[in-house]
Parts: sequence; structure tokens; C-alpha cells
Amino acid sequence: MTIEELEQIAESVRRENANFDYEVSVCMDLACASQGSDKLRDALLRSAEASGKKVLVRRTGCMGPCSHGPLVRVDPDKTLYGHVSPGRAQGIVDSLGGEPVAELQCELNEHFDSQMRVVLENAGYIDPEKIDDYIAREGYKALVTVLMEMTPGGVIHRITESGLRGRGGGGYPTGLKWGTVAKAAGDVKYVVCNGDEGDPGAFMDRSVMEGDPHRVIEGMALAAYAVGASKGYIYVRAEYPIAVSRLTMALREARRRGLLGINICNTPFSFDIEIRLGAGAFVCGEETALIASIEGKRGTPRPRPPYPAVSGLWGKPTLINNVETYANIPPIIRNGGKWFSSMGSERSKGTKVFALTGKIANTGLVEVPMGIKLRQIIEVIGGGVPPGHTLKAVQTGGPSGGCIPAEMLDIGVSYDALMAAGSIMGSGGMIVMDDTSCMVNVARFFIEFCMTESCGKCIPCRAGTAQMYTLLTRICTGKGTMDDLALIEDLCVTVKETSLCGLGQTAPNPVLSTLKYFRSEYLEHIANKRCPAGVCHMHAGAEADVFAPAVSQEVVA
Repeated sequence: MTIEELEQIAESVRRENANFDYEVSVCMDLACASQGSDKLRDALLRSAEASGKKVLVRRTGCMGPCSHGPLVRVDPDKTLYGHVSPGRAQGIVDSLGGEPVAELQCELNEHFDSQMRVVLENAGYIDPEKIDDYIAREGYKALVTVLMEMTPGGVIHRITESGLRGRGGGGYPTGLKWGTVAKAAGDVKYVVCNGDEGDPGAFMDRSVMEGDPHRVIEGMALAAYAVGASKGYIYVRAEYPIAVSRLTMALREARRRGLLGINICNTPFSFDIEIRLGAGAFVCGEETALIASIEGKRGTPRPRPPYPAVSGLWGKPTLINNVETYANIPPIIRNGGKWFSSMGSERSKGTKVFALTGKIANTGLVEVPMGIKLRQIIEVIGGGVPPGHTLKAVQTGGPSGGCIPAEMLDIGVSYDALMAAGSIMGSGGMIVMDDTSCMVNVARFFIEFCMTESCGKCIPCRAGTAQMYTLLTRICTGKGTMDDLALIEDLCVTVKETSLCGLGQTAPNPVLSTLKYFRSEYLEHIANKRCPAGVCHMHAGAEADVFAPAVSQEVVA
């Protein structure tokens, strides 16, 4: 495969598409598919065929505003329709060339205008099951260019120059990590994609894998060339069947085109990828636990050092990045490191994809420049909280993040700013809460999640999260005391400082942040036996002691 051959394929796709007067794209991401977008697409195909009009009906990945699904976009008019049922297909086809179907139109100009799409630049514009669609939008151009014109060191320099930091949550400089793996001694090296997205309310990586699988594959191949790896693994949870299916199809097509396998593009570089399914354990998002799972062992973390960059998969140097990180690589190679670093803030470059959920008008997937104000994401892109309610807090970073109060919405979204506020960037979950949310109960929910997902290897996480859950339950049911509150704060510090891996080290964040910004709600529950939001049932129920026997045994152990 050469640049010229890629351009020939792209030109062929453009010529084929030019035969149609209209393009009707149907979102078939999991959210829209669950609402019948497959039947909608079939209905549009039938209506288009019967109409005699030249209409291309295309399946696509996530378009973004999931709460308005099933979504249909008509081009070249750029008309977006929402909540479309199969029964409205005929009306949409009949309207082509005339006035749009007014009652179906989505007026979301501000939603899209405030975004800056890099990772999601193909979202809603390509069929994820057709490699030629990806190639027509400069797909694999970066890989072929690198193999023909750049050295591995040159690739690492470009990534370093971009300022890209890992999008999996830790924010480690990507170029620095790649450089460490490249310098590590080893006859075999591996590249691993962490697609084990387990945060409640998070679906960024799933949407990218479902909607643009070749983007991830190309990013991994570029990383493998840079660090000297010959084998890659995509670790994706089995709960993502559409992502697994489309990745499998994409790998097959990439091999058929000579873009994966032996001597790619007739060069000495050889690289191939396997998919490994995870069983849904949240702890396997931690890189050493993920490595153990790929090796066929129980997914539990191990102490570091040695780090995976030196001794990872089967003891060999291993590069691990998440889906979004790899998806940033091709455009950085195509456009240059300075292009990417021109976006974002001083220490947080580029853009970030967020899954915007909770008490907000426009839930879904958004991509914004780093440094953007939380207020703009929530009030402009997200459309704000439901009428008649007020914003109380936004939780970022999943169960490892913190709850930021409404009065701090003018902070910029960056790694440093969020950490200073008591939260983290995380992989990109963003949950909005209004005045109907009880912050004590929110903290209890996330602690319960961490307690359930703890692998149990270290006592601070195993016993500490369970004890915190019991104490928070006591407070939520009107049985809490000030001594319980003091004990919770002590446990937060102990669990945070002594747990083995990131799950336990960050598990107290939701509790600490709600104690910092919403302490009055804890005091109301304890002193006045009253839940300000009316969520908690303030009675002396037995549920407060459900986990007490198990906790006491753990503590004794």
C-alpha cells in the first residue's frame, strides 16, 4: 500500500458518493441501536429505493447527542433529526429536496459549535464497517507516511512535541512513555490498548471503538513502529459486543489491505493485533491487572516498579495506552505536534472527549478543547439542568473522581485544575447533579461501586471501602453519629495512602470532595435526621448493618 494507492481508494469512494444527490446517515451506536435504529435504517433503505431518488443511506457510529436518538442526519443540507421512529422514514425521504420535517428537527447548533472534534472527527460521517470510508477521510495516511518517510525516533519526537498526555486518567506524558518503551531492552515488545472502560456513566472509548475502529488500529500500529513492537492486544470488555464485532471486522479488513501483518507496505515493519475479552472487572483497567488478565491470570494489580514499560506482558517491555490516546495519534502525525499543542491549555494540550450524563438536557458524547470552562460544557453544550431545578454539582473522573459544586463551574477543564478542586480528569465521565441529588448518597453510591469492584488483594482497599460504605449507609438511614463522620475521614486518608493500586488510592475522592463542599448535608443527616434532597429514608432500618459482620471480620483479619 502506498500514498498513491490510498488516494485512489479515497477518490473511488468520492466518485461513488457523487452518484447520490443525498446522503442520509443513521446513528447505529449502542444507544441508538437499543432504540431501534437498525429497523429505522431498513425503513429508510426501502423508502429511498421506492422513491426513485438517488439517496445513499449510511450506518454510522455515535453522532453525539444520545438523548435525542435515534438520530438521522441529511446531507448536503446538514439537517439533523432526532427521536426518529421507523414510521417517519417515508416522510424524511419525501422531504428531500424540499422543506425539512419540522417536528423532527434538532436545533443543536450551540451543542456542536462549542466543540472541537479531533478524536471524533469521523463520528457520524463514516460507516465503521467499511475500511474504504475511513481511507476516504485520510485514514491510514499517517501510517503509510511514517513507514515511508519517518524514523521511529521522529515519530516519538512528534508525539512529545504535541504535549499529548494519556487520556486514560493518569495524564502521563505520552511521548515520555513511548520513549521509555523504545529504549527498554528486549527482543520482543508489545503494544496494548486498554479498552476496559468501567466507570459508571462513561462510554467514550466504547463509542470510538464502535464508530471508528480503524482509527484505534492505526494509532496502535504507529505506536508499535515508534517503540519497536511486533504484537498488539486490544483489551475490551465482553459487555461491548458491537465494539468487539466491528474491531474484529476492521482487523480483518486491515490485514486484507496489507496494513497489518508481515512486512506492512512492503517494509521491514511487521505488526498484528489480537482482541482479548475482559470479564468486566473494573480493576482490570489498572495496567498491571490488565496485563495479568491478558496472560490468563486473575486480574489483580502488582506493586510497581518494575513498570510495564520495562517489564510488562510476559516480562517484556509493554506500551499501554487507552482507546482515546491511540485515536489522537493519526491526526497528530498528519498535522504535526505543534498543530495539536496549539489547542488546549498550557499543561493540558489538545481536546478531551467526555460522556455527559445525569440531570442535563443533552446527554451524550462531546469533545472540547482542554481548558474550556465547566460552565460552558454544562450550560451551553449540555443545555443545562431540567427546568425548575438548580445545578448542585458535577462529578468528573468516574468513581475515582470528585464532586465539584456549582459555584466552581468557571474553572477550566484541565488535569491540574480538576486535581486542585479535589477531582480528576479520569477517562472522561462527567455526571451532572441537580437539587434532587443527595450528596451523601452520591458518595455512598461510588464507595459501594469501589467496594464491589475491589479485587481484595490489599486490606486497605478491601476492608476500608467496605467499612466506609457501612458508615455512609448509617448516616443515610439516620443512624449516623459525629464519631462515624470522624472515622470516615480517617479511613479516607488511610485507604488513599496505603492501597496497592489506583482503585483504592482514588476511591475516597467522592467522599472527600463531598465532605469538603457539602459538609452541611452530612451534618443535616446526622444532627437533624433529615435529608435536604429528600432522597434518603431517615429511619432506623436494618439495612445499615448489612455489611457489618463482614467488615468486622476483615478488620480483625
